[in-house]
Amino acid sequence: MNSMTRAFSRSALKKARRIFPVAATVAALGAVAAPPDTASAQTAFTLPAPPFQVPYLPSASGNWTLMIGIGGEYKPDFAGANGSKFSPVPIFTIRRAGTAEQFRGPRDSASIALIDFGDFQAGPAGKFVSARKARDYPELAGLRDVDFTFELGGFIQYFPVDWFRLRNETRQGIGGHHGVVSDFSADFIVPVARGLTVSAGPRFTLQSSKATSTYFSIDAAQAMATGLSAFDAKGGAHSVGAGAQVSYRIDQHWEVHSYVEYERLLGDAAKSPLVTVRGSVNQTTIGIGASYSFDFNIR
Repeated sequence: MNSMTRAFSRSALKKARRIFPVAATVAALGAVAAPPDTASAQTAFTLPAPPFQVPYLPSASGNWTLMIGIGGEYKPDFAGANGSKFSPVPIFTIRRAGTAEQFRGPRDSASIALIDFGDFQAGPAGKFVSARKARDYPELAGLRDVDFTFELGGFIQYFPVDWFRLRNETRQGIGGHHGVVSDFSADFIVPVARGLTVSAGPRFTLQSSKATSTYFSIDAAQAMATGLSAFDAKGGAHSVGAGAQVSYRIDQHWEVHSYVEYERLLGDAAKSPLVTVRGSVNQTTIGIGASYSFDFNIR
C-alpha cells in the first residue's frame, strides 16, 4: 500500500510540474490583458518610487525685461599681450518683468536670471571669446592659432545689502579651448545722484589646465619656431585685480556707462615665456557702452 501511495504521489507531482508553468503564464497574460475598467482588474506590477525628484524649474512663460546694447573696449591684443586694441562688446541680460533692476558689472557675461529671489539670482550665462590668430601679431609668430570659443555655464549672485554684490560665473569652453573658467567679483555700489551710480570692487579668476594651456603653453616645435623656451602651463589661480564703473540711467529704457578693469596674471599664465619675454602680466581694459531695456511676453 505504501509503495502504491508513493508511486501515485510521484506521478501527481510530475503532472503538477508540467501544469504549473502553463497556468502561471496564462494567469499573468490574463492579468495584463484584463480591461482596465473592470472592478477586479489590477496592474501586473508596481514600479518602485524614484530615488530622487527632478528639481523644480520655473516656467519660461510670462513677462520678461530684456536689456540689449553695444559697447566698446580698449583691451589687450590677446591674453598676456603688452599692446591693446579696440573691440566691440555686446550687452545682453534678461530678468522677470516687475523684479527690481539689479546692478550689472562690466565683467558680467550675457545671462538670464531664471531664479530670482530678490537678493539672490541664478541662471545660465555665456561669453564669446574671439579667436587668436598668430599672423595678426608679431609676438605670436611661430605659435599656433586658437579658434574662437563659446564659454557656456551659469552664474549666481547675492546682495547681502543693497549696496554690495557678490557674483560668480563658471563657464565651460567649447571651441578654441575646452577648459573651465570661474570668475569671482565683488562690487560696492554707491548712488551719487539721481540716475548716477559709481561702483568698484576686487576680481579673481580661476582656470583649469585646459583653459590656461591653450593660450600660454609652448611645445617643442613652437619653441624651435619662436626661440622661446618650451613651457607646459597648468591651471589654478589665473588673475587678480579690481574694477570700477560709472553708469547713468537716462530714463526707464536707456542707460550709458564707462569702466576700467585691471587684472594681474598669476600662476603659470604669468610665468609663460610668451608673457615674460613678449608680453605683460598687467592687463588693463577701458570700456564704454549703452543699453536699452524693454518688456516682452512669452506664452
